[in-house]
Amino acid sequence: MRSTAYTYAHVSIYQNGQLLTLPPNIGMVEPTTAAPTGCAYPVHTVDSSGKIHMDATTGATYTLGQFFSIWGEPLSASNVAGLTASPIAIYVNDGGTLTQYTGDPASLVLKPHDEITIMVGTPVTQVPTYTWTDPPPFDPNPVTLVFGGVVGSSFWPNGTTSTGGNGSPVDGLTCAPNMSVLYHVHAHLAIIKDGQWLALPANVGILSQCTYEMHTHDNTGIIHIETPDAKTYTLGDFFDIWGEPLTSTNVAGIMGNVVAYINDNGDSRRYMGDLRNIELTSLRDITLQIGTPPVSTLATYSWYEPQ
Repeated sequence: MRSTAYTYAHVSIYQNGQLLTLPPNIGMVEPTTAAPTGCAYPVHTVDSSGKIHMDATTGATYTLGQFFSIWGEPLSASNVAGLTASPIAIYVNDGGTLTQYTGDPASLVLKPHDEITIMVGTPVTQVPTYTWTDPPPFDPNPVTLVFGGVVGSSFWPNGTTSTGGNGSPVDGLTCAPNMSVLYHVHAHLAIIKDGQWLALPANVGILSQCTYEMHTHDNTGIIHIETPDAKTYTLGDFFDIWGEPLTSTNVAGIMGNVVAYINDNGDSRRYMGDLRNIELTSLRDITLQIGTPPVSTLATYSWYEPQ
């Protein structure tokens, strides 16, 4: 299961002065047909930024050793995830106070906004600092999603555009008159332009002769994935079926710099990668903000049952 609130620490690992990328999805279990929402350990990563998400709802404290155990990598004074060059030094920046940690690395407590730098071999000349981009807080009042409903202001016409899916496969996703459905999950997309929430079109991917594996039924922003098997579905796939562009400066014809947030059942973050690569997983909420003002809270939702 996922928490509904998280705090964050940061870990940097250097080998002979070179920063190594901390893998994404440490402690994450991907969705399957049997468990469509997947799950996450209380300590995990979601991207390659080095940011560690920690469950803030239990009151528990977590250690660097627990994180490495979840990762499945060793951590000691002589071995950091298989790196064994000497010396190994650990520094902790706690709110601007930098200290060298000389205890057992596995016992190092992960505190909110701690910046932990691990140097293996030749040390770096300067310990890095970071600008934190924690996501906005959640709106305490959930948006109720009703099948057939509308969330936001009308902006685009309903249905697939002339450049979208015409019945032929799109990005490997098929359109069938009667799809065998063993995997049925929902994701949600909110598009906000200059503070105004725009309604996602209904019937994207639904044609007179067939329905794509990924589609919308209404204007709530819910994207339905109904398919015989679980595989990777992305926001880019959806926009291709829709027939609209999706880049860092163009969302379905709306021009401007895009800020993206992802919320997985309370595990939220700002997304800094290619928007087209955002995976659509069960109950994932995606917010695309274009223009100003910036969103001050992230919406949460009361979901309807699959239709």
